[in-house]
Amino acid sequence: MLYQSWLGKTYGEMAEVSGYGNNYIKEVGSELWQDLSIALGKRITKKNLHLALNKHLQDEIGNQENQIQEKFGEESSLEIVSPDFFSASKIEFPSGPVALGSHLYINRPSLEELVCNEILYPGCLIRLKAPRKMGKSSLLNRMIAYAKEQAYQIVYLDFQEADQDVFASLDKFLRWFCVNVSRQLNLFPCIDDFWDMEMGSKVSCKIYFEAYLLQYIDDSPVVLALNEVHRIFEHPNIAQDFLPMLRFWHEQAKQDRTWQKLRMVVVHTTEIYIPLKLNQSPFNVGITITLPPFTFKEVQNLALRYGLDWAGNSEGKCLAPLQAMVGGHPYLVSLAFYHLCQGEMTLEILLETASTPVGIYGQHLRELLTLLQAEPELMSAMEQVIATNEKVELNAIAAYKLESMGLVQLNGNQASAMCELYRLYFSQQF
Repeated sequence: MLYQSWLGKTYGEMAEVSGYGNNYIKEVGSELWQDLSIALGKRITKKNLHLALNKHLQDEIGNQENQIQEKFGEESSLEIVSPDFFSASKIEFPSGPVALGSHLYINRPSLEELVCNEILYPGCLIRLKAPRKMGKSSLLNRMIAYAKEQAYQIVYLDFQEADQDVFASLDKFLRWFCVNVSRQLNLFPCIDDFWDMEMGSKVSCKIYFEAYLLQYIDDSPVVLALNEVHRIFEHPNIAQDFLPMLRFWHEQAKQDRTWQKLRMVVVHTTEIYIPLKLNQSPFNVGITITLPPFTFKEVQNLALRYGLDWAGNSEGKCLAPLQAMVGGHPYLVSLAFYHLCQGEMTLEILLETASTPVGIYGQHLRELLTLLQAEPELMSAMEQVIATNEKVELNAIAAYKLESMGLVQLNGNQASAMCELYRLYFSQQF
């Protein structure tokens, strides 16, 4: 039952699979949560299972580190006896979102609690923004898991999956949008019954949601999670109508109970660079979550989770050079710890070769270089950035695209290199 609850199964689904009655399953569940609450010393329920256990694991790691420091003193080397799940052979190569329940996920309570609380509000609009490989999808997946625990229905659309011809016109795009939402809600996509070209595509789409999709889902809220939304920025003919439409839906929820069922999450890598009127943009309403790099303490915490005992040095002398090189970038930090926990090399060698083709970041750096070479204006903009230690004023679109790739930090249109690794590598290439 614990495993099924972790996967987000309802009691009804568990009863159907197991052959036991629904009431019996509920009674067993009640006893399970009571036993867990006693064992862990905190209230555990089916709804807060993910958050409570992740928090408990993080607390245990913190307690273990504190106990070791107290026993051996700050200047002694740390020797943590790692449990089986810290075994290097069982640690997956960092690629894509961190799996639900993984001990390698660094919980940032201020972010997790904020998105999980916000998703409970009728008609909410949440925006997750950060460059590539900063952890947006990992956070989104945890928010979705929490929403499932509330018995919400989930619709997840990744605009990277859309064929190029989908963006040929607004009408074609909105039809694709409605069909995909319908399928994920297990509803037959009867688009033509609601589409009226005389009213226009946006109004037809609104009516389709209002009179069909949101009417046939009972009273359970729907979380509409839209990932890689920045791809729409590249198509002004779509963006200038679709993005204001999302804002209008959010505002409809303030006066229409039907639209209160819809909770929207918009995920993208950069600020919008399509001109929109302030009263039309969905990016100045709702709540914005910007994912920052890991703090030094979070980097140290992650190192311990990889079983790197020496990282527990309270002064942080060992990890300081790595932090200086990659600036707390979650993916770059995780990749370093993966290779270090395999025993392939020392931290000194890793840092010496970091910006070279034979270093652990070689493939990642080549991929970024290839993307730049495909767009000469971006290559030129990046050359300007690394040519000086000062911030550089860039064209707005070039600045936002470089930010989307994770290559620069922006203050307005003024850009500086995201980290020393990128400065070193591109200095050599240019």
